[in-house]
Amino acid sequence: MKTDIAYNQLVDVERRRQESNRKAQLYSRCVIALATVATLLLAAMAIYNLLTPRVSSPHPAPSSSSSSSLRLPKGESCSDPCKIVLVESIPEGLEFNSSTTHPSIFQAWTNLMAEARSSVDIASFYWTLTNEDTGTHEPTANQGETILKTLAKLSGKLSVRIAVNTPQKGQPQGDLRLLNNSGANIRTVNMRELTSGVLHTKFWVVDKKHIYIGSANMDWRSLTQVKELGAVVYNCSCLATDLGKIFEAYWFLGESQSIPSPWPSSFSTLYNKDTPLQLPLNNTPSSVYLSSSPPSFCAAGRTSDLQSILSVMEDAESFIYIAVMNYLPTMEFSHPKRYWADIDTQLRRVGYEKRVKVRLLISCWASTQPMMFPFLKSLASVYDPKSKLDIQVRLFVVPASPKQKEIPFARVNHNKYMVTDKIAYIGTSNWSGDYFVSTAGSALVVNQTASQSPEPTVQSQLQAVFERDWNSEYSTPLTQDSNVKDLC
Repeated sequence: MKTDIAYNQLVDVERRRQESNRKAQLYSRCVIALATVATLLLAAMAIYNLLTPRVSSPHPAPSSSSSSSLRLPKGESCSDPCKIVLVESIPEGLEFNSSTTHPSIFQAWTNLMAEARSSVDIASFYWTLTNEDTGTHEPTANQGETILKTLAKLSGKLSVRIAVNTPQKGQPQGDLRLLNNSGANIRTVNMRELTSGVLHTKFWVVDKKHIYIGSANMDWRSLTQVKELGAVVYNCSCLATDLGKIFEAYWFLGESQSIPSPWPSSFSTLYNKDTPLQLPLNNTPSSVYLSSSPPSFCAAGRTSDLQSILSVMEDAESFIYIAVMNYLPTMEFSHPKRYWADIDTQLRRVGYEKRVKVRLLISCWASTQPMMFPFLKSLASVYDPKSKLDIQVRLFVVPASPKQKEIPFARVNHNKYMVTDKIAYIGTSNWSGDYFVSTAGSALVVNQTASQSPEPTVQSQLQAVFERDWNSEYSTPLTQDSNVKDLC
């Protein structure tokens, strides 16, 4: 009988069916075995998690979405033996009837260079440390010239990096050429193109463990002919590393000439006004952070300089003392003119709502803008002892001999700080809108209210400096009847 399928084909089909069944059974057994192993592993992991305490990462990754989401891990602090010293430049011929004195900025910079073993990073506005730069023959330029020579020697031995505002036409560049020829690595930051501002900041980071920050420019006059204030912090790698991130941002911008948005995570910080770094300063428990401007330069976690100032004012309960060269509730350099009252409004608000005592010590010199005085007089008018409204303004004048008057852009109180009953704020910016919106600056903020130490706090030392200057013969009250031409 003829069949439709040959016998040998039927045999092949049967063999394939039997082989298929065997493979199916083997596959089934493998699946069951794998499922059993997975179940056993999950069970083991669950038991391990129950028996093992959780350990959080010591360095959690910062969030890029919002600085407010950044929180210090519980108990994170810095154990470095940090030492902070207030430093000043007191112009030649300026004498106080006061015991309040501090080491000079010249000595501080000399000490930092003597301590340097591997690196010196300096962020600066401009460089003019010699008589040659200013066309003068002033003996007091010797301190600036000494700093320049010492730094040039260091440039051939270790890493010296300088981030500086792109020099404009006519600005001296001899110092930078000398340092570059000596081995320093220099990058110019074209702030005019980036933000329409300037790189106005002034700080040092040495060996990633010592820092200087304050009002003094890399200018010989800042050491002997201009009144300056800053702070040096020694042996504090945690704080120096954080300031180093701000320097690295300038260094990055000097090469890229464009502002990243958002900034890479390597520029982020955990330390800000909400989660400050906990560390011992002069054996005193301290909460510390660094702020920066403009906001476009602030990576995740960094408090902007303006928010820092407003926050310090908000926290004050008794007094706010401010010493700055310029104070204007405007965009000082903008065209067309723009009103900018963020700081001014905050001062009036805390003065009225909290009855906080406010004192402003503003500089008065040949280059003072007359536009400042109507605004300052307006602030000074918020004074009524019966209503406990107490805002006062004084002008500080650095006297000058006929010879000293010949020194260009000298003989001025260049301080840029604020001190309250709780906090010391030491910055690098004048107080008008441009410095917080488009100009690069930075500040150190220190709170030592938890101190039980006999050591004087940074806040108390800065308060003493302010009160010395406020009560000195160089300080004059600004009233509605003041003739500023007679004062400056």
